[in-house]
Amino acid sequence: MAVTGAVTVVIWHNPRCTTSRKTLDLLRAHGIEPEIRLYLQDPPDRAELRAVLKKLGRPAADLLRWKEAEVPAGLTRASGEEAILDALIAHPRLIERPVVIHGDIARIGRPPEAVLSIL
Repeated sequence: MAVTGAVTVVIWHNPRCTTSRKTLDLLRAHGIEPEIRLYLQDPPDRAELRAVLKKLGRPAADLLRWKEAEVPAGLTRASGEEAILDALIAHPRLIERPVVIHGDIARIGRPPEAVLSIL
């Protein structure tokens, strides 16, 4: 478990994703061994997604990978938050990755260096 100060760093990680692996390597290069959540095997529920969106300070549309085949027909960035959350819950593969959470703040690791601002 990673601790910086008294706060755990968590990464929602997909080991098959190059960017996710690079972000994990970057954290480790900075002396941080994060708690790794394999979110495809242990998907977040609606409450967790809402909490992460609040920490990101972004709408649900920014957490969805729009180019994936699993995006439900008719779903757009203008769709309501609940419809987008429904898609993320039904298809965790649609969650943008990686997400790094440190206390009350989170960042999407695209590019990987984006996560350094919260450490």
